[in-house]
Amino acid sequence: MTSSLPTKLIQSLSDLHPKPSHIHFQYGTAGFRTLGSTLDSALFRVGIIAALRSKKLDGRTIGVMVTASHNPEPDNGVKLVDPRGEMLEAAWEGHATTISNASTSSDLIEALESLVQTAKIDLSKPANVVYARDTRPSGPGLVSALEDGFKAMSATSRNAGVATTPILHYLVKCINTKGTKYSYGDDSEEGYYRKLSTSYKKLVAGKAVQPPLIVDCANGVGALAAEQLNEYLGDTLQLVLENTSITTPGALNNACGADYVKVSQKLPPSLSSVLKPGQRACSLDGDADRLIYYYLDDRGVFHMLDGDKIAALVAAFIVDLVKVAGLEDQIKVGVVQTAYANGASTRYLQERLPVKCVPTGVKHLHHAAERYNVGVYFEANGHGTVLFSQPTLDKLAEYQPSTPAQSRAVEHLVSLTELINQTVGDALSDMLLVEVVLAHKSYSGEEWNSLYVDLPNRLAKVSVPDRNTFRTEDAERRLVSPPGLQTKIDELINRYQGGRSFVRPSGTEDVVRVYAEAALRTQADELAMRVAGLVYDEAGGEAASRPKEFL
Repeated sequence: MTSSLPTKLIQSLSDLHPKPSHIHFQYGTAGFRTLGSTLDSALFRVGIIAALRSKKLDGRTIGVMVTASHNPEPDNGVKLVDPRGEMLEAAWEGHATTISNASTSSDLIEALESLVQTAKIDLSKPANVVYARDTRPSGPGLVSALEDGFKAMSATSRNAGVATTPILHYLVKCINTKGTKYSYGDDSEEGYYRKLSTSYKKLVAGKAVQPPLIVDCANGVGALAAEQLNEYLGDTLQLVLENTSITTPGALNNACGADYVKVSQKLPPSLSSVLKPGQRACSLDGDADRLIYYYLDDRGVFHMLDGDKIAALVAAFIVDLVKVAGLEDQIKVGVVQTAYANGASTRYLQERLPVKCVPTGVKHLHHAAERYNVGVYFEANGHGTVLFSQPTLDKLAEYQPSTPAQSRAVEHLVSLTELINQTVGDALSDMLLVEVVLAHKSYSGEEWNSLYVDLPNRLAKVSVPDRNTFRTEDAERRLVSPPGLQTKIDELINRYQGGRSFVRPSGTEDVVRVYAEAALRTQADELAMRVAGLVYDEAGGEAASRPKEFL
C-alpha cells in the first residue's frame, strides 16, 4: 500500500452530509432505495465506495446510477455498476451497507479503513467513475452529494447526465472494453442509439413495415431516450410516444408505466382514448429497464403480454434461427425463469428448450443465463435480456455457412447480439427485439398471445412478526420452515385442477408473499386465500391486504 485515505478531506465533506440517525440503509439487488429526502448521506458515501471499487479493480470505470425505477416519484435510489456493465459483486453489497450505516464521520473513516484492509485495496491506483440520474426532482441534489464523494477520493468522474439505467450500463461496458477485441460499442448515447437502430434495420430489411407502436413512457427518462431512438429509426418503425411529461410534478409512474400495467392488469387510463382495437402498445417503467406489451381485441378487451410472453416469443425465435443456421449441435439455447413465471409459459418453453428455475432476483437469473451458450431470461414483470457467451460470439463470427438460408440466419443472429443490451434488462432494446420477431413472424398482438394461454393467478401477502421464520428451497418453490406447513399447502394444491402455489418471505419487509394459480380464476383466488390463511394461522400474522394481482 503506497498511500492512505485522505481522512481530513473525507471528514470535512462527510460533515456536510450527516447520516439521519433513525434510518438503517440496506444495499440490495436494486441498490439503496427509499425516500429521496433521506438519501443524501448514502449518496455521498456511494461516491467514495465507487472510487474504492475502481481502485480495487485497477482503475477500471465503475458506474453509478441514481434512480428508483418503477417506484413513486418521492422515492429515489442509487446502485453501482461493475466494469462489464453487470451488477455490483455480492460481497460489496455488504460493504456498501456497512459504510452507509456508519453513524458519524469518524465512524465512516473507520469503516472505510477497514474495507481498504480487508479488500486489500491499493490506494495509489486511479479511480474512474461514470454516473447518471433519472428525471426525479430529488436527482440533482443527490447527484451533488455523490460528486462530493468522488471529490473526497479525487476520483476522475464523467457525468452522463439524465439517462436511462440501461444506457448507463451500456456506457460502463463500452468504456471498459474500448480499444480491445471485445469492444462493446461507442461510449456515447449516440453510439447506443446507432448500435440499436442499425441492427434493427438489418433485421427487418425486406420485411413489411410494422404499423405504428404506441409507447407509454411512464412520464420518465424513457421519454427522452425513446424520442431520440425514434429519430434514428426513421421510417423503419414509427413510435407514438405517450406519457412523456417528465417535468410535471407527481406524474412519474403515476397510473402509467410497466409496473402499473402489470400489477393492475389494465390499460393506463391516459391511453383509453388512444389505443384502438387490434393496435399494439407497450409500457416502459420509470428508468426504462422493464417492458410490458398489450393490445385490445376486437371487443375492446385488454390483453397483457408480460415478461413470460416476451421470453416465449424471443426464445422460440432464437432456437429457430440456430436450427436454420445449422448450429443446433454447437449452440445450446436455454431459458431461465423464477417460480413466478406462469405455469403455462413454463410448459410451452419446456417443449422447445431447457428451462431452469432460480430464486427471485435479477442476479440469480443473470448468473444462471450465463451458463448457457445463449441464455434468455425475463421476469414476469418485464425485466430481462438475452446473454450470448463469448465462445458463442466467436463461433458466429468464424462460422462458414454452406447455404444462403444458413448465411442469412447467421447474419440475423449476429445482428441480434448487437440489438440486445446484454448488460441488463433494457426496455427499448427489448422492445425492438419484440418488434423484430413480430415482423419476421407477421404476428399481431393477438397471434403472439395465442402461443399459449396463461393460467389465472393471484398474489397475496400476509404480514408476519418475523419473515426469517419462513425458509425455502428448490428455487423458493418449497418451504422447509416452519416445519409441516409445506405438507398442508400440498394438500390444498391437490384439490385444484392445474393448482400450483408457493410461499416465500419478502426480501425487504416482514411480509410473506403467496402465489397461486389454477385452471379457473375463481379457483386461483380461492387457493391464494386458503394458502394465505395457512400462513396467517402459522405465524399469528395479519392479512396485509386482499390478494393483489400478481406482481
